Amino acid sequence: MKALLYFIVIVGVVPIQSVLLSHISLWDVKPDLGFVAACLVGLIAGELDGLLVGLALGWAMSLFSAQDLMSGTIIKGAVGFVAGLAGRQVVYLSPVVFVAGLLVVSCLVGLITPFVLKLSVQQDWWWAVWTIVLPQACLDAVIGGAIYWLMRSRMNIEQLMSESRM
Repeated sequence: MKALLYFIVIVGVVPIQSVLLSHISLWDVKPDLGFVAACLVGLIAGELDGLLVGLALGWAMSLFSAQDLMSGTIIKGAVGFVAGLAGRQVVYLSPVVFVAGLLVVSCLVGLITPFVLKLSVQQDWWWAVWTIVLPQACLDAVIGGAIYWLMRSRMNIEQLMSESRM
């Protein structure tokens, strides 16, 4: 049952990200639903499930975008794994704490690109942080917080987390 649910998440997120969200942007930034999905799966189901779903999402999303295949796969897998470790350590996770954590992790992941790329004179670190990294992190955090709040209001997340980790 879990494998079917993960397959539906992967098959659902990739087309939404590559087809629908390519036309929707806020401040010329598009949300990364694969990042949010890997975080939620890791948080709820554990580090192994977060790692595997993150790797699969990163690989599938890299096939449909201009992102490097290995970097997208490794980053989303690592994010799912770290979210699973964080979910194991936290007993009660409120939506506000989840949004703050998602904001911080999204900022750190977003800083990888300006670090790896050689930016031009007009595009320095501060330009990348203020125009790309922070809006992307805010958008990811708001979307992830809304999905987490919706899941939490519809089902018992704490019980689901404890059952999936046994």
